[in-house]
Amino acid sequence: MSGVDTAVDRAALLASYREALAHTNALTDRISTDQFSAHYAERPSWAIGPFERDPSLTFRLDGQWADPTGVGWTSDSIFNPTVIERGDELHLIYRASPRKESTASRIGHAVRRDGVWTDFALNPIVYPTLANEELGCEDPKIYALDDGYVFFYNAIWRREDGSVAVDIMSAVSDDLEQWEKRGLVVPYDVSEYWAKGAVIPRDAAGRAVRIGGEYLMFLSEGCGGRPTVGRSADGLDWRFETQPYLDLSPLGGSLFEVACAVVDGDDLVLDFFYADEQGDFAAAQALYTLDDPFTQRAVNRGGSLAWGGLQKIGGRWSFAQGWDAPAGERELYFYREVDA
Repeated sequence: MSGVDTAVDRAALLASYREALAHTNALTDRISTDQFSAHYAERPSWAIGPFERDPSLTFRLDGQWADPTGVGWTSDSIFNPTVIERGDELHLIYRASPRKESTASRIGHAVRRDGVWTDFALNPIVYPTLANEELGCEDPKIYALDDGYVFFYNAIWRREDGSVAVDIMSAVSDDLEQWEKRGLVVPYDVSEYWAKGAVIPRDAAGRAVRIGGEYLMFLSEGCGGRPTVGRSADGLDWRFETQPYLDLSPLGGSLFEVACAVVDGDDLVLDFFYADEQGDFAAAQALYTLDDPFTQRAVNRGGSLAWGGLQKIGGRWSFAQGWDAPAGERELYFYREVDA
């Protein structure tokens, strides 16, 4: 039983929150955006990046949200956001956690108008309400569709045997403020109770791009270790198939997860997170063409690891991340592509 259609249990939420407060991880505690994206040994013409921080866009979260679950939840870290522009507004949808990279996360929303950030008064916009969200709602990825917006997030829960499961869920909105949960995206016979990375190719404005007449979704973690691709006519309802698409042999190492996919002219670029030959965390990008989206043309070490997607802000490829905020400081920094 998944709990997708079952209300979350308050005792489970409280236990999850208390566990998250004790979370620490030596590797993720010191992870830095710059170690992946500030310098590329090589910079082929198709690669996106390297990136430098733009302090003028920094977002800081002050105060604590009201807790609609009533377990006393608080956050001390914000990270793994997704960004999209609407007119003159810059919308930031982000993960907030009791500790950096802990579970028990919620998802919030902030808007930048006339150079000023305002956190949404009704945050969190997504929080655990279903049993399969008892360990948190994480890592939003937003896409503009033909009509409205969709974002995907990870729902974390514990199965009856004690193992942790990860579901990809979706929510929809017409205005980027009021969101309606749609439920499970990847069925369990595909995910085998673990699926991450609802990566859909986006253009420079954050719009999902149809390839071959359909939207594609690259799943890179879970699914029993099978490389899996989803297809959809509308970006909401998906069917999935095994489809190899990424070859790490020129780099060595092993894949963790594809972070995002960018459509730039006729190019399709996948930006991904992997363990290099020495086992260290690393980022890279792979090149494809729109008329052949599963045949890798080139690969280059260095990438953004923009989990919420890359897009152009002020004419430059950009993303946001909170990994480099000082301990206990809830800040998100924006990074923009360095001019060639």
